[in-house]
Amino acid sequence: MAKSDSFFIRAKVSTNGAAYVQSEIDLGSFVNLGVSKSTLLRIHNISVQYADDTGPEYPIYSVVVPGAKCAWQLTTQSQASMITADDKSLVSSGSLTALGDSTSTAHGQALTQVDDMNPQNWTNGYLVGVDSLFLATDNVGTFANGEIDVCVVMECTLENATQANSVALALSQQ
Repeated sequence: MAKSDSFFIRAKVSTNGAAYVQSEIDLGSFVNLGVSKSTLLRIHNISVQYADDTGPEYPIYSVVVPGAKCAWQLTTQSQASMITADDKSLVSSGSLTALGDSTSTAHGQALTQVDDMNPQNWTNGYLVGVDSLFLATDNVGTFANGEIDVCVVMECTLENATQANSVALALSQQ
């Protein structure tokens, strides 16, 4: 199989107070390893949506000083907590920070979205050769509107495993 047309994989994970929460994304129908022709997944782009868990149209804010932060990560291995970019299982990560103002929800509010690491930052995207990815979130502080849904949309293609991309995969993951 040559490279496929791009397609999209979608996933969601919701915060749970201040606890780490993880959701598994099954890639078994895309990634096939150990067969005569192994197939790998290449992630080219990841877009992230942060939404109030009652609906994406509701604002996200904090009325507690100093504010609240919702961090997320996409990894090739299950994790027990948030990790840093030196961990080879990290594919992508980012966060949303809401600065708080205890006097009003309208004064001093500032939302900052940070994409720490994303496949679109790399020359050839991010090559994946695992059966599952893990989307996780954790938050610090209090969002006035409650829990936050972190949704990702990944633009992907499939490609045959070759000696060159197998070596690149072995060097970059696990």
